[in-house]
Amino acid sequence: MTYCLAINTDTGFVLCSDSRTNAGFDNISTYSKMHTFVWPNNRVFALLSAGNLATTQLVVKRIKADLDNGAIPNLLSVNNMQEAADYIATVSMSVQNLHVVRDTGNNSFEATFILAGQIGVSRHETLMIYPQGNYIHESDAHPFLQIGEIKYGKPILDRVIKRDTQLDPAARCALVSMNSTVRSNLTVGAPIDLLIYEKGSLNFSHQLCLSEEDPFAKQLSEAWNKGLVSALDNLPRFYWETTEEYRETSAANSLQG
Repeated sequence: MTYCLAINTDTGFVLCSDSRTNAGFDNISTYSKMHTFVWPNNRVFALLSAGNLATTQLVVKRIKADLDNGAIPNLLSVNNMQEAADYIATVSMSVQNLHVVRDTGNNSFEATFILAGQIGVSRHETLMIYPQGNYIHESDAHPFLQIGEIKYGKPILDRVIKRDTQLDPAARCALVSMNSTVRSNLTVGAPIDLLIYEKGSLNFSHQLCLSEEDPFAKQLSEAWNKGLVSALDNLPRFYWETTEEYRETSAANSLQG
């Protein structure tokens, strides 16, 4: 399985993805699901992928080949993010159809992508591209997109992320969202790729790849765990917990335990 997310704020965007690929419990490997394309001071794109690995790998390979061969369209020739999304959708559907023709086992070759980027002075954008080729933006109420195993990491995003959230806190929130998913689903795992993009910079200068043993990743995970325990301890008490008899009984039970 996979978990990838994009947070789009007023000041830029944050991308986060795991790297675990799973073809059964005895066949687990790693493959980066974040792919970047940068032309400094001109345009930047980042692509997150989820779904059939053969499809996602070939889509990325074809995007790079189109750039090398000067095929039109390509990521350097498109005029806006919508054209970029249409181009990637076309490549994705072509690859899926190719695999289907060759397949004899009725397998699924679908893939979903998140495209993030900025071209020139245009606004930075994030879009989710579905296997069928259509795509959407994130909503203003919840300015983030997720693909893959989304349910475990969504609650923190719903509560915290807004358009005016600053990039660094948004990035920490993304890592917490990823950490929650990794803790709850064994098919999602490190290394974790993180990218922070500041609008108008037209370059990717803040990128991290965090292993399971990375000191920062471990520190963040431990701090989040302690914070959750502390928050639970500080929740309002039930009315019966405020009585003297209840407190004395609880204290006596604790001593006996």
